[in-house]
Amino acid sequence: MGQMQVDINFNFFSDANGGDPDSTSPTLRTYHKILWSKPLPSGKIFEICNIKRGVYLYHKSELGEFFLGSDAITHSYKNHKRKYWLTKQIPEEVDELFDIGSKIGSYIIFPNNRIDGKQTINGARGCNSLIDDRFDLTLECIRLFYLGQKSPLHDTLLRYKTFFDLFGNFIGYINFFLLDDMVDENQKVKFYLPFNDFKTPPTFSGIDGYLLYKKSVMNFIKARNERIENYINQQTRDF
Repeated sequence: MGQMQVDINFNFFSDANGGDPDSTSPTLRTYHKILWSKPLPSGKIFEICNIKRGVYLYHKSELGEFFLGSDAITHSYKNHKRKYWLTKQIPEEVDELFDIGSKIGSYIIFPNNRIDGKQTINGARGCNSLIDDRFDLTLECIRLFYLGQKSPLHDTLLRYKTFFDLFGNFIGYINFFLLDDMVDENQKVKFYLPFNDFKTPPTFSGIDGYLLYKKSVMNFIKARNERIENYINQQTRDF
């Protein structure tokens, strides 16, 4: 049963050779293949290949053809120049979040092929000032997308509609990617900080705001790491 091993404490920077783990950590790539090769809500198997030349992860079947990349879904903003005024005041807090954010609970896959030369989901999340690379805000855009409602990422998500169709609806998506700890019992997103419906860009007013954000993010990562470990243990038992 060696192929089902996922170490939730493995730090992907340790084998990324100084690069970005999303593209250079072989362990992260393997873990994505293990975790997300599984039945979709429809019952059809989503089998991911990680040996196609020049492609990070790949799937092709009657479901469609998908080019997939890794994306870190938590952010310490450690190397974010515009937030340096804040992060330099609390470097140990920032480093702690950065470190836990280097483990599997902090990663997901999205389609990463450019369509019509436009931004990928990963790119749009980072560049859109109303999202600022925050996954809770990204997830709210995905929730609204499944409801057919507009959001700052709507046009980007629409380009990858065939990918989101795989999961049927928002809860299908949440369950597939083990994101249950990001939503409440009413299937609404649990935001890291008070949410103002995308009216203004999210910012940190100061240290207190960052620390509240950090606590929320760390709680999510720890919960998702445990969820991933339980999922893997269940698969191993069922095997």
